[in-house]
Amino acid sequence: MVTLALSKGRILEESIPLLERAGIVPEEDLTQTRRLIVGTSVPDIRLVVIRAADVPTYVRYGAADLGIAGKDVLLEDGGEGLYELADLGIAACRLMVASPAGGTGREGARAWTRLRVATKYVRITERYFASRGIQADIIHLYGSMELAPLVGLADRIVDLVSSGRTLAANGLEATDHVLDVSAWLVANPAAMKMKYEALRPVIASLAKERGK
Repeated sequence: MVTLALSKGRILEESIPLLERAGIVPEEDLTQTRRLIVGTSVPDIRLVVIRAADVPTYVRYGAADLGIAGKDVLLEDGGEGLYELADLGIAACRLMVASPAGGTGREGARAWTRLRVATKYVRITERYFASRGIQADIIHLYGSMELAPLVGLADRIVDLVSSGRTLAANGLEATDHVLDVSAWLVANPAAMKMKYEALRPVIASLAKERGK
């Protein structure tokens, strides 16, 4: 049995067509079902749908053989104990620094030598600002990042940006590009050895669909 872990949210929505084109059709609507483990049209392949941040953990400890997770999640997790097999090219967006619109030019250099930055990507954000010689106090938040600068909690935020409409609606603008993000197929190293013959066609099918 091959277990594939999928991230909830946008990655899930864009993974479903990818899986179906690869001949792996879920037995239930993954966006609606309350079941935690869902079978597929391929008898030996099952799916689990979990929080995005948990996908690396499930794969690392062998609870899932394969997983689909965003590059942002993998970098924040650290990626130890995982094989990153392929960029699937879905759920593409950017991780950006954002600040109050129109304010960047008026703040002066002092603001850029020490900042308070709100984000859920603590590791990535620390590395980004350290690489630029900017001292940043990182405030770890789990959601509603756009609120932090508006109420004075932070000077900047680091968050995923797709269209930018949410930033604009809250008077913010993306100012600096941290990294491009898309969903990756990852594998458990032990599973790649023990279940290679079972995993190989799944990996090949998903990689092939990515190339189309």
